[in-house]
Amino acid sequence: MNEKEPNIEMTGESLDVSVQRKQELKQLFPGVFTETKNEKGEVVETIDFEKLKAELGSFSDVYDGKRERYGMEWPGKRDCMKLIQQPSRATLKPCREESVDFDSTENLFIEGDNLEVLKLLQKSYYGKVKMIYIDPPYNTGKEFIYPDKYSESLETYMAYAGLVDDEGKKFATNTATEGRFHTKWLNMMYPRLYLARNLLREDGVVFISIDDSERENIQKLLDEIFGELNFVGSFIWQSKKGGGSDNTRVVTDHEYVLCFAKDIDHMILSRIEIAPEPLDREDDQGAYRRGRELNKWGANSRREDRPTMYFPISGPDGEDVYPIRNDGAEGCWRWGKKKMDEVVALGNVEFSKRDDGTYIVYEKVRTFEPRVKPHRTWLKDVGTTADGSKTVKELFDEVKVFDFPKPIELLEKIISIGASQNESIVLDFFSGSCSTAHAVINASRADSVKRNHIMIQLPELCDNESESYKAGYKTIADIGKERIRRAAQKIRDQQNSQLDLVGKGDLDLGFKVLKLDKSNFKQWQTPSTEINAEQLGEQLELHTDHVDPYATQEEILYELLLKAGFVPTSKVDTLELAGKSVFSIDEGALLICLEDELTAELIDAVAELEPMQFICLDKGFNGNDQLKANAVQTFKSRAQNAEAEMVFKVV
Repeated sequence: MNEKEPNIEMTGESLDVSVQRKQELKQLFPGVFTETKNEKGEVVETIDFEKLKAELGSFSDVYDGKRERYGMEWPGKRDCMKLIQQPSRATLKPCREESVDFDSTENLFIEGDNLEVLKLLQKSYYGKVKMIYIDPPYNTGKEFIYPDKYSESLETYMAYAGLVDDEGKKFATNTATEGRFHTKWLNMMYPRLYLARNLLREDGVVFISIDDSERENIQKLLDEIFGELNFVGSFIWQSKKGGGSDNTRVVTDHEYVLCFAKDIDHMILSRIEIAPEPLDREDDQGAYRRGRELNKWGANSRREDRPTMYFPISGPDGEDVYPIRNDGAEGCWRWGKKKMDEVVALGNVEFSKRDDGTYIVYEKVRTFEPRVKPHRTWLKDVGTTADGSKTVKELFDEVKVFDFPKPIELLEKIISIGASQNESIVLDFFSGSCSTAHAVINASRADSVKRNHIMIQLPELCDNESESYKAGYKTIADIGKERIRRAAQKIRDQQNSQLDLVGKGDLDLGFKVLKLDKSNFKQWQTPSTEINAEQLGEQLELHTDHVDPYATQEEILYELLLKAGFVPTSKVDTLELAGKSVFSIDEGALLICLEDELTAELIDAVAELEPMQFICLDKGFNGNDQLKANAVQTFKSRAQNAEAEMVFKVV
């Protein structure tokens, strides 16, 4: 068979001529194939005949009377915007038994669908995250892709996670043969990136690992969400060493890490600090050294490149000194004439005479200070995927629990660039084996900078035949949590053995586990025209007693805390007021009472403390509307007298 002929698979059927012709057309005009929705709402690959006409030269038929515009479109983009605007009614339930240092840590591990979780974090973490790093599915056709349903996303997740019975529903990988390969990936990424941007501080940055599979598409997504002007750079990471064979055209030994700023005018990235060189020379004004970056003015530049920078300055004997290159040709100065004359007049220039009578001119640097320079975009010697795998295997007693994790050295480098300040929060909502959390801990130990991490991971099921499953890890989330525990314990062991005292007592080695679940409050559903009397009665009953009877006080507390805009790591104390238990969050900024019976004495005692917010259960009033009305008036008058904002809420 000729090597150029298409490989026709034996199917037991005669050749489908239309399919064959489409394959031939795709080889000639790949750009005319696109993804659209058919009459059933299914995304299919079709031919854009207008583009085909344009390819064949019929421009007038295609573009006459049409408005051209620049932008990225794909089937489902409009639905993505609807999904972004749809609020979440889920909650994050605390899980003490899987956490470490639950009551004191400021790190989070959130198990759940990252889209739903990102929605839930909008209030509490809006504008608080310094750096986001994600390593999303590369869309190679082999990895799990999040379901892209546009309704009932929580129910979809609950079914997948096995929290509700849906006959063991599973979601498959995204394969190139589906006819919606790029569309499905874009529909997954767009709303998540959109919501994630809201969480960044004004000086925040996002780093995204990607390879050539979706490099171009994610760049366009980020251009649209963050703005092209906020593009910082594309870091090239050497992800492997060696590889290739005799029949390999190109050895792909690199990946990319794209960086965008929330606002590039406020962006803060670290710079490389270079130790100062000694002041090894002296004149009548004191010690100095020859400037390394500014030395040999005129020695390497060409006059024709910058003709206005070719002019004379006053030499040591008052003669004119021109910039002369090492090869004897005319050069140019680094600064303009006014600045050069000022530097000469101040005595901050050293003249070194050549054999031909011309001069080499050096700047005299008199300050003993470190210099800084920006980071390079070529990430070499920061570990490879093989190194990442080795690190995880060592942590898990030589068991291969995760494929192709990013190396710690790479992430430590990224963290040192994007989160170099104290009180930095680092978010990863495709956390996988939690390489990012591991790197945050290591980086904070190394430079004594206080950082905290938020990891979000779907409880993606491990294959029953995998080493991880056989080792007792049923989901990727289980692996991530265990990795953080083991990485932290390794540091504790070093500290306890006096081998490493760096950051002892200050390093946060714990994490609080929260799990996505249905709200603890039964939701009122707007009656439709088809609702019957029995269903309406059920809805009215839910409205009367809407608290889930199986919900614990702590689960209700964390839902109220989160939806009131407080971070889940807020300090929680318990107060006794008028014989009732009241939760105090962040030293009284928020007070929550979950008692079944409220009293006027309790209301007065709470108001006396002047919290920013007070939340209690509606059922605590036991139908006493007068007590509720009095409570409203008490808080209103107290706020007026205190000239402070005090919000009273009943749920």
